[in-house]
Amino acid sequence: MSVAEIENMPPTDFELAQKSAAGDMDAFEELYRRHFRRVYALCLRMMGNPTEAEDLTQEVFTNLYKKIGSFRGDSAFTTWLHRMTVNQVLMHFRKRSTRSERTTEEGETPVQIVLGTENPNRMPIIDRIALEKAIAELPPGYRTVFVLHDVEGHEHEEIASILGIAAGTSKSQLHKARLKLRNLLKEQAALN
Repeated sequence: MSVAEIENMPPTDFELAQKSAAGDMDAFEELYRRHFRRVYALCLRMMGNPTEAEDLTQEVFTNLYKKIGSFRGDSAFTTWLHRMTVNQVLMHFRKRSTRSERTTEEGETPVQIVLGTENPNRMPIIDRIALEKAIAELPPGYRTVFVLHDVEGHEHEEIASILGIAAGTSKSQLHKARLKLRNLLKEQAALN
């Protein structure tokens, strides 16, 4: 490579992170442009709700702006951002489950499940809406591992690294998530 080619190469994520930490807003905007779709897609897969995914994407980038100086480049920027995004979504679930526990104790009506079909025996393929509702009802830990493994295709070792847990914990969470999903789908089908 010539010197001119090297000088014309776009900056790496690490270089942009360093410039952002030093207050360069253009560098931060470039990081946002490079990664907002990936962050939004992850939030959407985990949340199942486009509006909440948009809100959480903004929260992730607000949090990134505050913590950009702590990125040391020990891992790929995308890995670090993925971990930050998953943590933000999990925090959201924790806050929401605490709030929803309080509201149900106060007597609010629980969320209504949208039924997929009137006769589930005539529908051999599980209705996507019913599946998405069932995934949304999984506890946050189960849901996260299920989405990372069965939807995104990560291996248990990768999930363990992303979430900071043991690979065995990931396997256990996935097994429990699948069992719970089966039960939730059976319950929904029985309501038909």
